[in-house]
Amino acid sequence: MSASSGRIDSKAERSALVRGALSVSRRAHGGQFRQTGCDEIPFIEHSLAVAELLAEHNYPDEVLAAALLHDVAEHAEMEPESLRARFGKEVVGLVEALTEDAAISDYEARKKEHRKRVAEAGPEAQAIFAADKAANVAVLREAYAILGEDVDEDLPVSLDVKILVWEFDLEMLFAHSPDIAVVDKFADEMVGLWGQRAEDERASLC
Repeated sequence: MSASSGRIDSKAERSALVRGALSVSRRAHGGQFRQTGCDEIPFIEHSLAVAELLAEHNYPDEVLAAALLHDVAEHAEMEPESLRARFGKEVVGLVEALTEDAAISDYEARKKEHRKRVAEAGPEAQAIFAADKAANVAVLREAYAILGEDVDEDLPVSLDVKILVWEFDLEMLFAHSPDIAVVDKFADEMVGLWGQRAEDERASLC
């Protein structure tokens, strides 16, 4: 995955809002890396992947901007309110909806609270949430292809817990936004991951 995405680069050329969000996201996540399960990637690559998935389905500039900025509060300690003057109420509202509550220390409880807020935030927040999960599962699947069940050694929780949380996320999205294409993308990635695990289990029994 490269730190550049064709559709987002093209959108940024035509939209000051997307261009500004891309610039802020690059600065906020500069020098940050994400664990993939078997490696590290520049953090900005995740933000670009999420925005690119939404750009594929022609989401408006406000949604693309929020997708690019969706992790700046949670992972770069940038207050969403500080973005309001530059990006507007709609973008900030989406960023807030996509930001987990760091005060909740328990992983599953934090994810449950976040899932509930996204469910209440409307279809555009749910689309970003789905794209975020789809991008995360895709990266984990690449790592799983290399490491198998050992992929969770560098994860904050076990693979079983991570998948369980994603299953609850997918259930919420199907309940609230079953017609959103990026929800289907998330589901497809989950089916792929379930298949990889099942194949590994069969191989281990041979």
